[in-house]
Amino acid sequence: MTSLTEPGAVTTRRSSRLMWAILGLVLLADALDVIDGTVTNIAAPTIAADLNGGTSLIKWLGPAYMLAMGVLLLIGGRLGDKFGQRKLFLIGIGGFTLASAIAGFSPDPALLIVARVAQGAFGALLIPQGMAIMTKVFTKDMLAKAFGLFGPVLGVSSVLGPVLAGFIINADLFGLSWRPIFLLNLVLGVVGMIVAVKILPRDNGDRSTVIDGWASGLLSVTMFGLLYGLIEGSSNGWTALPIGSLVVGVLFFGAFVYRQRTAENPLIKPSLLKNRGFTSGMIVGLTSFAAGTGVIFVLSLFMQEGLHASAREASLSLVPLTAGLIIATFAAMGGLVAKLGRRLVFIGLAVALLGCGWVLALVVSSGTDISLWALVPAFVVVGIGTGLCFTTIPTVALGDAKPDEAGSASGSLGSIQQLASAIGSAAVTSVFFGAAASGMAHAMEVTLIVVLGITALSMPVVFLMPRKAAAGGPPGE
Repeated sequence: MTSLTEPGAVTTRRSSRLMWAILGLVLLADALDVIDGTVTNIAAPTIAADLNGGTSLIKWLGPAYMLAMGVLLLIGGRLGDKFGQRKLFLIGIGGFTLASAIAGFSPDPALLIVARVAQGAFGALLIPQGMAIMTKVFTKDMLAKAFGLFGPVLGVSSVLGPVLAGFIINADLFGLSWRPIFLLNLVLGVVGMIVAVKILPRDNGDRSTVIDGWASGLLSVTMFGLLYGLIEGSSNGWTALPIGSLVVGVLFFGAFVYRQRTAENPLIKPSLLKNRGFTSGMIVGLTSFAAGTGVIFVLSLFMQEGLHASAREASLSLVPLTAGLIIATFAAMGGLVAKLGRRLVFIGLAVALLGCGWVLALVVSSGTDISLWALVPAFVVVGIGTGLCFTTIPTVALGDAKPDEAGSASGSLGSIQQLASAIGSAAVTSVFFGAAASGMAHAMEVTLIVVLGITALSMPVVFLMPRKAAAGGPPGE
């Protein structure tokens, strides 16, 4: 079993300070993940123009990060159990910092995409360790305080990412344009590493922990095949290469499913896949996370490419949307999800439909002559609907999970959220740019209609989810 040894015989006061320091470090790591997952929502057009990357680079910047994060999150926690959380935390934050430096200094699109993949991969090794360390070291009282801070900090981080990107690009610090968006991580990452070395408790890990690398590899090829085929086909035409890539993705997904059914230690417990409530939650989560992430990204593109807003103006325009998302998150976790269960998921989808429909009506009536102020109320509604879905779906999906399934289920849903976000960003932007030949307003209309359709189709599936949410929420929240 993993054994953690706190450094020295400390007094209660020093022990309390140590726990707060560890909490600050874990929150810093999670904030870095959220910020780097959202900065390219605003920065993508500027980066693509500077590196001559075209629409393909815009489509890959977000999904590359989320793809690696989603695939490796499934095994990131188990690697920490096997080799020690402290060691994996240091590897994760060190690799993330180095990858950020490579991203910031990238001279061409190819290296930048590789760096984004590396950021996501090391982030997936980093993020699960913090929660595991806190669970083993913190007192119950401190753990409750820590969980209460995660929502506000991650909410602020989701706002900070796009806003920071907009202001950095507008300021053009040292003539570096978008590059300080990633280079800022050098300072935060180095500080985080120094603090981690000093305060994180040492642990030896449990070398008997089994990790199914084959399943992770099959899932990696699946996601890359699907994303590459989707992006390449929509950008350069549906030739044999993108079609073949999609076929490979589907075939490897079949191999992944077979591996899950036959492996002694599968990444996802087989009993979960037989649980109607959980599988229904996965389906609703896939569509909701994909549509929500995709539409937010496309709205930022539409403001910059269609309404000719600056990066800073576009980032500030997304603040009301993010504010709505944060308000919905606090309302849901403050008691609504426990009271309403799957009905709150349905309400969230309905509100998201209303918000997207509102934006669609504005685009249909005014085209590219819409003022950014006119979009604010609709953006708030989109944010509320998206926030209700993102917060409620994982909690409700776990409503019927058995205690011994909860950890696997929670980790699986976290990976699904990242993978769905990657697919959504790629798919929705592909629809947007595919329709852009007829004008930006037409592209936005077509994209919103697709998002509305996907969301509407997922709504009946909600009634197959568990009626009530899991008590206390998903593990790790």
